[in-house]
Parts: sequence; structure tokens; C-alpha cells
Amino acid sequence: SLARTAPSTADLHTGDRAAMLCHGRRLVARPAAAAARRAQATKSGTWMDGPRALATDLVHAAVEPEPLSGAVLTPLFLSTTFVQDSVEQYLAKGYSYSRTNNPTVTALETKLAALENGYGAAAFGTGMAATTSAISATMKAGDHCVITDCSYGGTNRSCREFFTPLGMEFSFVDFRDTENIRKAMKPNTKLIFSETPANPVLSLCDIEEISKIAKEHGAKHVVDATFATPVICRPLDHGADMVIQSLTKYYEGHNMMTGGAVISKDKECADLVKWVQNVHGNIINPFPAFMILQTTKTMGLRVKQQSANAMAIAEFLEKHPKVTKVVYPGLASHPQKALADKYHRDGLHGGMLWFDIVGGSQAGTKLMNAIQRPWSLCENLGATESIITACAVMTHANMLKEDRLKVGISDGFIRVSCGIEDTADLIKSLSIALDQC
Repeated sequence: SLARTAPSTADLHTGDRAAMLCHGRRLVARPAAAAARRAQATKSGTWMDGPRALATDLVHAAVEPEPLSGAVLTPLFLSTTFVQDSVEQYLAKGYSYSRTNNPTVTALETKLAALENGYGAAAFGTGMAATTSAISATMKAGDHCVITDCSYGGTNRSCREFFTPLGMEFSFVDFRDTENIRKAMKPNTKLIFSETPANPVLSLCDIEEISKIAKEHGAKHVVDATFATPVICRPLDHGADMVIQSLTKYYEGHNMMTGGAVISKDKECADLVKWVQNVHGNIINPFPAFMILQTTKTMGLRVKQQSANAMAIAEFLEKHPKVTKVVYPGLASHPQKALADKYHRDGLHGGMLWFDIVGGSQAGTKLMNAIQRPWSLCENLGATESIITACAVMTHANMLKEDRLKVGISDGFIRVSCGIEDTADLIKSLSIALDQC
């Protein structure tokens, strides 16, 4: 009988053990699956069937051993131009000139599309190059954009000082209430530009609801998700058309290289952005592309540690008598905590927070001038090093002062980017600086 010939469960694959039926004390096996599996020989260097987890894709997506040597890393192609076999076979190999495409850059763009769950990606020299390219790809003179009133300062300035004189119109509104967006929509609205979590106030956007508004009006929805990274949130999974990443931040994560990316959900958007990239000539250089291919592998590990540090520091600050306010999406006190829990995966809320202290702007400035290592007083964020930034004079100095104050960025606003150092050391340094204020 079948029961007498059934192998022991130890000899079966997990899936075969699950397929076994228990009748009383007798195990009745279904050996067909096991036999089929044994008949299919696997080969070293080939991928197993089925989807892979994000942690695996961070390391391996778009990266295959170099065919001639077997090198495990994607080669760095520093060539400007590429020889063609004939006039008739021009571009048969996919490359002609590195302003348009480069094999190392293509590998990075393919990886970005995989990690963000998009159709395609375009990688740029900086995050701002990505931002201006996304706007250029979706708008022309006479078009209107509804944009968050709190974004990276460079984004705000580019809309006011660069695109507006070209005949484009921008409405800066509070994105915390989607009705504000709906009311701001016009017949000529072509783009909704959101940022979540917003730099630097950490307000959040309801990506799905905003994407619905965009589709209702025939507009595109682009989300700057630099603070989140795909480890925490993938806007393309929630209806957005494009996502912007400043690769300089968490993707690169080591304060070495600059870069930016626009990842598109469909071919239409992807082709438009790549066309703009070629016209503007702002493609990323192959060397930083190569470096970011490597640093991306550890992004998941870094974001988890940075999130853990940020949560511990936020809890410390929330209890400190000299701290009047601390904002972090992981705290129960965050005004949009429910939205954070809806969109942020695995209980991770990122490495960014901000706080105010007794004495206002003057005291905040004093703390930033007094902070000791391991903290660094400088621009940038998302790196392995912990950073404190005076947004009013650094990252957001190019905003109109009244606009900056309206969204809550005071002169002494303290933005914190948590690195991967020991939590206790970071808190100790903050405590020493607070004692002097």
C-alpha cells in the first residue's frame, strides 16, 4: 500500500511534508512532488524560483556575475563612448554615449526600479536634478502643480524661482488634509507633488487618497520618499505615478557620493523622464552609480539601526525637562501616528526627528553650537554618521522666511538625522549639550 512505501518526513521537502495526510496513526504521503523535484537538477549560479524578499533584492537585484571573468560586482564602465559594429547595427548593444546610457548606470537604474516596484528608473547626478526632471517631464508653460507647502528647501525654490518664470503655476498647500489638495486643483493641473515624511517637519501624506485625486483630474502624482526609503514605504504600491529618491541620503548612506532618481510606475512616465534626462544631460556619473550599487546592499540594515536610534533618542528627548516639543513618526504623540502605522512597514519610522527646547530659537542655536561628537553639525541626512542641522540657515535658507515660519521651521529649529552609532553615546552627547542651554 502507499502507506507502507511512504518515506519518513525527514526525507521530504517542507512542501511535501505539508502535503502529507494523517489518517489515524498512518502517514499517507504524496511522493509525486518530491520525485519531480529530484528530477529537476539545479545548477550553481542560477536563481531559485519564486519571489525574493526585499533584504535579498537590496543585495542582488540587477546584479549578475560578469560573464567573462565571473566577477561578483557589476563592472565600473568609465568609457564615454561605445564602438558600433556597423552603421546598420547602431545601438544594437544598447549603448552609444554615456550621456544617454551607460552599463553601470543601467544596472543601478534597473536595481532602483526593482526595489521601488516600478517599471523603470532614471538616475541623476543629484536629488535636485531628479526633482527638476520630474517636473520638467510632466509640466510645460501654462500648466499648474499642487505642491506641499513643506518640502526640501531646494524643491520649494526651484518651483518659485526657476519654473514659475517659465510660465508654470504652483499652489503651495498643507497636504495633511487632502481636502486642501482637492480645493486647489484646477483644469490645468498636471502634477501633484507630495513629500512624505516631509523635510524637515515630518508631516505625512495619505498617498492613496492623494493619488485618487490626481487620477480623478488626469494629473500625475509624484512623491519624494527620500526620508522613508523603500525599506519603510514604497509609494508606487499605493497609487503614485512616480517616486523621487535623493540617492545621496539613505541609498548612498556614507557621505561619499551625490545622486538622485525618479522611479516610474509605467512606461509612459519612465520614457518621459529618460528623455528629459538625455536632453538635460544630468545623468549620474558611472563612478557614483557603481558606489551606490554597493552601499544600497546595506541600506536595510542601516535603516533599522537608524530607526532604533531615532526612537530611543525621541523618547529621551520627550522626557527631558528642557525639551518643549519632539516630533518623530514612531512616537504615540505624533499627530499623524495612525497614518505612519498605515504606510510604514515593520514598525520602522526612519532616522529623522526634530525638537524644540526651552528658550526658543536662541537656545536651539546654542545647543547646535555646543553639540559634541559623535554628532556632526552639518547638512545632509541618512548617513552612517549622526547629523544635527540648523535648517533655517542650511537646508531651508532659500525658502521665503514667512513661508518657513508658517510651516514651523523656526530660526532655532533642530533637525536630527540619526546614524548607526551606539545609542547611549548619542544620548550622552545630547544630554551634555542640553545641560548648557
